[in-house]
This record gives sequence, C-alpha cells and structure tokens, in this order.
Amino acid sequence: MGHVDHGKTTLLDAIRKSNLTTKEHGGITQHIGAYQVEYQGKQVTFIDTPGHAAFARMRARGAQVTDVVVLVVAANDGVKPQTSEALSHIRASKVPFLIAINKIDLPEANIDRVKGQLAEEKVVVESYGGDVTSVEVSAKTGKNINELLEMIILIAEMQDLSADPKGKLEAVVIETRSDKSRGPLVSLIVKNGTLTKGAEIEVDGQKVKVKALTDANGSPIEAVKPGMPVEVLGFKQLPPVGSVIGGEQNKAPLPQEEVRPAKLQLTKKEAAEEETQAVTEEEEEKQTIKIVLKADVSGTLEAITSNLSEEVEIVGSGIGEVNESDILLALATGAMVYAFNTEISNSAKKLAELENIQIKAYNIIYKLFEDLEKRVLKILEPTIDEEVVGSAQIIAEFTIQGKRIAGCQVKTGEIQKSLPVHIKRGEEIVADAVVKSLKRGKEDITSAKAKSECGIVLKPDRDFKIGDTIVSYKKIQEEEMVSK
Repeated sequence: MGHVDHGKTTLLDAIRKSNLTTKEHGGITQHIGAYQVEYQGKQVTFIDTPGHAAFARMRARGAQVTDVVVLVVAANDGVKPQTSEALSHIRASKVPFLIAINKIDLPEANIDRVKGQLAEEKVVVESYGGDVTSVEVSAKTGKNINELLEMIILIAEMQDLSADPKGKLEAVVIETRSDKSRGPLVSLIVKNGTLTKGAEIEVDGQKVKVKALTDANGSPIEAVKPGMPVEVLGFKQLPPVGSVIGGEQNKAPLPQEEVRPAKLQLTKKEAAEEETQAVTEEEEEKQTIKIVLKADVSGTLEAITSNLSEEVEIVGSGIGEVNESDILLALATGAMVYAFNTEISNSAKKLAELENIQIKAYNIIYKLFEDLEKRVLKILEPTIDEEVVGSAQIIAEFTIQGKRIAGCQVKTGEIQKSLPVHIKRGEEIVADAVVKSLKRGKEDITSAKAKSECGIVLKPDRDFKIGDTIVSYKKIQEEEMVSK
C-alpha cells in the first residue's frame, strides 16, 4: 500500500525477479491480483490489489485477508496524502505493518526526512526509538529486497499463525473480472482448508461448482493450498471483493502429496483470546464516537482535532475534499464523515448513499463542535434526547393468537400507541421497541393514562418479564437538546 508513483508495482516486480523459484509458484499478472514466492523455505503471498480502496472494502465485509501490510514510501517524495490514507486503513484493520522506504538509489533521496514525516504521522521507526520496522530498499537496483522478505517472514512468525489444509474451507475474494469467452472469473486466496476442482462452494447466497482452477501463470491446477492465490471458473455472477467463501467438504478427492500451510491463521488459544479482546473492544467502542475528519487546511484540522473530547475517536483525517477512500474507511470502521469547509466529490456522495454512510458538512466551526457535543452527551446519557411521556409496570403476561401481550398498570403520564418505548429491568434498559397496539379488554385504544390498566403488544416482540417497566418517550428536537 502507499501513495501513487512511490513504486509499489515496481517493488513487487523486483521481489519476483529476485526469487529464482518464482516461476514455479506464479508471477505478477494483469488479472489475478496476487502472486506467491518462496523465500528461505517459506511461501509468501503478495496481494497486488488496486490499493487501500480494495483493502477497505475487504475490511468492511469482515474479511481479514492480509497478515502483514508493507507501506511503501518513496525516499525522494516522502509522506503524501495517500500515504496518510493508507495508514488510516491499516490502523483501522489492526494488521501488523512495516515500512519500505523505496527509491533510495535516487540522488534526491532523503531517508531521514521520510522518517521524520512518518513520526509526525505517529509512526516511529525502530531507528528513531520506535517499534515500527523499516527497510530501505531500491526496487530499481534490487538493494535490500531480501532483507525486506526476511522482515515480512519475521513479523508473520511472531504472530504464530497456523492453518489446517484438511479443515473447513475458507477463502476470500480479492479480485473479479468478466471474460468475454469464459464468463465471470474470480481471484481468491484460500485461508484454510483446500479448494479442489469440482468442489461445491457458496458465497453471498450463490452456490458454485468449481469448473476450473488457474494459478498466477495461467496454468490449470487441481487443488489450492492455504495461502495460494488462484482464479476460479464456475461463478454465474461476480461476488463483491472481500466476500468470504465457505464451502462444503470438498467432493473431489484431495491430492495425496503433503499439503504444507502457507497463509496461516491464529491458533485456537489465540483465537479465543482474540474473541475475548474483540468483545472488550466492542464494549469500549460503545463509549466512543468514531469519525473521519476532513478539513480545508492543516491549521483548521489541527484546531478541530485538539479541541475534541476523549469520547470522539478520529479513525482517519486529512486535508482536501471528501473522497471515496474516506467513505470506505467510515464503512470499515463504523464511523461518520465530518467535513469542514471542504468539498465532497460526487463519487463520494454516491458511495455514501449506496453504503448508508452519513456525511456531515460544516463551514462554521462551533456548529461542528455543537453536533459532536450532542452526540457525546447521547453516549454519556443515552436518554438525554428523550422526553418521557409515561411509564407502566408489567404485572401479567398473555399469549393470544401467537402474540405476546404485556398486561400493564400505567404508573405515570400515559402510554401511547405507535410511540417508542424502553423496557427497563431495575435501572437498566434491556430492550427497545414500539407500541404496536394497546388494548383494554377486547377494545383497541390509542392511549392509556395513569392508574389504568392495559395490554401492550410490542414490535418487534421482546423478552420482557413480569416486574419490568415500560417507558414511553418522544425524541427532543436537536436544537432544543443542544440548548439544554
């Protein structure tokens, strides 16, 4: 990943050429989007996608296909906007990464300047006392290419990854294309299990029988081992990039030779630890507001950033117009996009509408802060933008024609049909719903006032208990809430 013209493709080509066994495992091609090399007896698969946009799409669909990211920065050009964007996507994905400082052969190369600029992006390399690995390379001369491969393998080994070639099939779509003669062609990487010709797989509800498998050289193969990139023939429709494929147990027989894992996964113990950590992180995420922030100039961006409360988490920021990459980052991280005094590209607007990503645009700075303050207050006190209309205690439960009815005694105010409600158990809100219908005996009513009894049908059906309290409320207008 990295800025345009910083030598990503040239570096990939240099890695291929420096590896004598590459031809046996595949090389860079125009279509497959990935290739594999062998170094020090280990297989390394490189994904040559269109960049962080595709990376974000994979992340947004829940596909964690990469184990390590190589961020390429040109020694003569330094950190550029797409470098910063790539860093935002890397951080959001929580994937280990290292820096490849490329083009060190050029007379205008300034490695120290690059490391200093990276430090400004909060990426401190090891030679500057940090913990981020950097390798100074020249894709043109081939200098330090082997050192780069060694560091990639080292970082991968530190993750203690593993895969089971005989286990359940899991693969990720990394590229798709339509061929005039052969139809839909899908490039993917197998993460676990083994994909064989003739196997039946399923992705996004589409059932596919694998008609043919082709490696990166265009040669037909019978089976695909973990970590190996392959192009699959047999799809009727092209699945989205990042789709995860889970197949039935392969019906075609597996090859008799030993299948060695290459692209690896977490051990069961680490997977359990990661799941526990994910739950903890999810709980923490409920207490933060994630935003992608774009501004017209760096001074304004800095002013906004430095005045945000700790409940606001900036997952990405930059100068200039809001683009598709910003929308994809917001999609991948569950964030909103905030734009101050800057344009929003038409393609970004269309993508945001398609992916249901909210863009908030401002040209008065205190309006931006007011909006964020309102959202922070909503996190700290979830009911702050609500006005209680009435409350009722559940004293009985009935089921009529398959519908659960809460028999209630109205305690305060009134319960109104069609209004939203919280179901509270003690002081804790355990569920939210809407009053679908109200009944007094067999009679349908629109409201029930204090000291009266009624039957309440909720939509959707909720697991309430006798003793719970139903709180009916209305939303307060945004302007009124901010003034409070």
